[in-house]
Amino acid sequence: MTDTDALYAVSPLDGRYSSRTAPLSPYASEAALMRARVRVEVEYLVALADLEATPLELDLEEREHLRGLYKHFAEEDARLIKTLETEGHGEFEATNHDVKAVEYFIRHELPADSDVSAWIHFGLTSEDVNNLAHRLLVRDAVDEVLLPELYAVRDALAEMAREYRNTPMLARTHGQPATPTTFGKEMAVYASRLARATGRIRRATDDLRGKLGGASGTYAAHHAAYPDVDWPAFAREFVEDGLNLGFEPLTTQVNPCDDLATLFDAFRGANDVLLDLNLDVWLYVSDRYLGQEAVEGETGSSTMPHKVNPIDFENSEGNLSKANSDLTFLADYVTTSRLQRDLSDSTVKRNIGAAFAHCLIGYTKAAAGLEKVVPTERVMREELESTPEIIGEAVQTILRREGQADAYERVKAVTRGKDVTIEDFREMFDDLDVGEDVREELHALTPTDYVGVASDLVDDLE
Repeated sequence: MTDTDALYAVSPLDGRYSSRTAPLSPYASEAALMRARVRVEVEYLVALADLEATPLELDLEEREHLRGLYKHFAEEDARLIKTLETEGHGEFEATNHDVKAVEYFIRHELPADSDVSAWIHFGLTSEDVNNLAHRLLVRDAVDEVLLPELYAVRDALAEMAREYRNTPMLARTHGQPATPTTFGKEMAVYASRLARATGRIRRATDDLRGKLGGASGTYAAHHAAYPDVDWPAFAREFVEDGLNLGFEPLTTQVNPCDDLATLFDAFRGANDVLLDLNLDVWLYVSDRYLGQEAVEGETGSSTMPHKVNPIDFENSEGNLSKANSDLTFLADYVTTSRLQRDLSDSTVKRNIGAAFAHCLIGYTKAAAGLEKVVPTERVMREELESTPEIIGEAVQTILRREGQADAYERVKAVTRGKDVTIEDFREMFDDLDVGEDVREELHALTPTDYVGVASDLVDDLE
């Protein structure tokens, strides 16, 4: 797409963000769907030729030619299929049917006297082709584009976790000062969550399932032509071995799409992790816990020259929220169909690529943001030292250990709602009826050291 075309695009995915969504084009575009349909039709032809019951024969040269139709699928091929659908071409009248246009395209690419044409799309319904084509594209989009980007974010978080595992930081629960943590440990939480989320995506992708059962899922046309063939077994072998997808044996005309819904939900889970990350990092930037590298030539504000805004995390947040809205809609919609078939899902499935595109932008923007932020350890330490009341938890816990049942109440009386200094604690320690060793233990407490085993927890990252 040219810059001029991008200016007039209806969707920002094909306009402003076209360069960012381009990696999905081989898997989410109309041309990609055409190519995948050609692949299914061609491989089905080859499978029929290998079936002893049919008279169809394909020699090595014919097989290579047919497979070349999708392996070397080019822009002119996509345009021809579109022409066959909308205008007609040569002996072929306009189909006004996208899958029939693919059938005509294959026939067009065969010699005029070929006896193969009669076997193209033999016994199939459009959904047999479409459900397989969509899953091939979805699988490859996940494997080749989306998961690698998620892995990159996960790895960046794990690297930050290890590098800053010992960097103490004030925690906040309910937005209020709480028991300290380390910045590395907090990043490790997100890396761990994202690892589990990507594992769910991986499993859902591996469980994508295709069908090949005909107009009502009964193999009726196949059985009518060759009643002695075990068509369900043929279909299973074709889907599992030929296309490396799982097989769905019980369907109506449509594949129930529970597998796609599971995958969309898995992506929503990963997106939720990153949305949580974006919100936290945004707040850390606001609190100056994180500094941002200024990009030369970039404008942060149209009126305030000093601004360096956390725009990558904000952009990621917006796109992932849009993605989750789309994924929720898709997961809910594709699993329902009126009786054995209606076409409402056909147009809806064309939006899978858009949902994935918003995911992709969200992932790449989060990764870009993480590259620009650096913990401001001085600010973290200063805020810890200016919030000494956070050691109150440790104090009352140690006193409880020493058998003082009113320890919580005593510390609460000194700290809650008050401007406390470390000297206030030390005076309290001096007045306590405890052994000298316990008193020394209490005096040794500092906000910056009160981080438990946060550093060690980073080792739990896989």
